[in-house]
Amino acid sequence: MAQVPRASRLSRDRVLAAAIELADRDGIAALTMRRLAEDLGTGAMSAYYHVASKDELLGLMVDRVVDEMDLADAGPDWKAAIKRTATSAHDVLRRHPWATPLLLSGPGVSAARLRYIDAMLGCLRRAGFSPEQTDLAYHALDSHIMGFTLWLVGISAGMEKLGPVSNVFDLFDADAFPYLAEHAHQHLRERREGEQGAFEFGLDLILEGLERRLAAR
Repeated sequence: MAQVPRASRLSRDRVLAAAIELADRDGIAALTMRRLAEDLGTGAMSAYYHVASKDELLGLMVDRVVDEMDLADAGPDWKAAIKRTATSAHDVLRRHPWATPLLLSGPGVSAARLRYIDAMLGCLRRAGFSPEQTDLAYHALDSHIMGFTLWLVGISAGMEKLGPVSNVFDLFDADAFPYLAEHAHQHLRERREGEQGAFEFGLDLILEGLERRLAAR
């Protein structure tokens, strides 16, 4: 019996799953077609049977990540629907920290991203927002989701560059910066179960403001 070529035992799903796992583990800069082939246990050219280029691979990876996000549904509670999809998007992007920069500046707009945007816009329009208000509301929400996630990714990268810090208060003079010291204590304190975090706090502020705008029409 003729041996099946190793490349044919691969699939696009396997290639994408391995690429996402590699990027999650080692960062997007570590993703090369050669490194991906090593993780797949195959030759460097084998992945090209399933993706034509690295740009195509990145686009498919972004599509796969956005597909993990909950879409805003058409239920009667628009605030709950928007909050659910925004929280889901934030959680997904935190699991894949390399994906947010690609969503903002990567190769093209993915089909999954278009579905996500259309669902969010549809939820706002069905709630009664005008086209003009929907445009502004969407951008306020998207900026919060993407911006907050980028901030978290940046903070994590900054802390990695600092190296191990045994005490955050060694980084500055608490007497000279008393409000910063108070702020640091808030960050370091143990959180209660179910306590609202900074992302949820900002999201609720946006949704409450939108609700007031809608009621004032």
